[in-house]
Amino acid sequence: MAIDKKSKIYFGDNYEILKNLPSNSIDLIYIDPPFNTGKSQKMERIKTIRSENGDRKGFNGERYETIKIGEKAFPDSFSEYIKDFLYPRMKEAYRVLASHGSLYFHIDYREVHYCKIMLDLIFNKDNFINEIIWAYDYGGKAKTRWPAKHDNILYYRKDTENYIYNVDSIDRIPYLAKGLVSQEKWDRGKLPTDTWWHSIVGTNSKERNGYPTQKPVKLLERIILASSNEGNTVLDFFAGSGTIGECCLKNNRNFILIDNNPVAMEVMSDRFSGETSIDWIGFDPTKGNKNEQPK
Repeated sequence: MAIDKKSKIYFGDNYEILKNLPSNSIDLIYIDPPFNTGKSQKMERIKTIRSENGDRKGFNGERYETIKIGEKAFPDSFSEYIKDFLYPRMKEAYRVLASHGSLYFHIDYREVHYCKIMLDLIFNKDNFINEIIWAYDYGGKAKTRWPAKHDNILYYRKDTENYIYNVDSIDRIPYLAKGLVSQEKWDRGKLPTDTWWHSIVGTNSKERNGYPTQKPVKLLERIILASSNEGNTVLDFFAGSGTIGECCLKNNRNFILIDNNPVAMEVMSDRFSGETSIDWIGFDPTKGNKNEQPK
């Protein structure tokens, strides 16, 4: 089934863009929001132009001059992070999600408990389906505690009785012990549980595009195949390196990606270079970031 409408990539404030998306228009939402660090954060409105003497280094070594046109500082701590940052965005996410749609909310161990309470209030706790554990074993190992080597993905539906779950489209994984199952089962493999073992995108991986929070294609592809159909629209409003978009292109889904980070836009412009099925809003991928972020 061919994609019958263009996908979109927005450069700007995801809250303002979400407010202008139609209600009940999105079939699947996956987001990987910034984690609450406890440090003071700044939100700036900027524009950048390519310059040999620029103050920042962008993708492929290009240098850019930054022109600041506004700034809002906020403490990245619990009350502000949940109440003022995430909650209004998730209310809009609920509004734009179709009745048969699902949400996958990717977070870490520090905030997952607070985020689940927030999402229970918005989606109704009866619509919580799974807490998926993405487990990996990569990088340094702490010697003062059990090393933290997993992320949490909270999986919600919007309607208790009507949501997409394509069990036959989910990739299968090997059984651990051949002698405990039939040859037929061994050859077919088993369905994953709510614990997903998958390596992160390594620094030397061919998949790596240089974005620090890049997620593996196979991880997000599992979500897309399970919880959307061909021709559906998938939304990621913390798009980062654009992995959701790559998975959608590969699997005949439409997508809407939103990010306000100029580096993310540069990475995505390289990732989707030559792809004509995408409308870019607020950013020209052929010229780099010369457009001011939308207010």
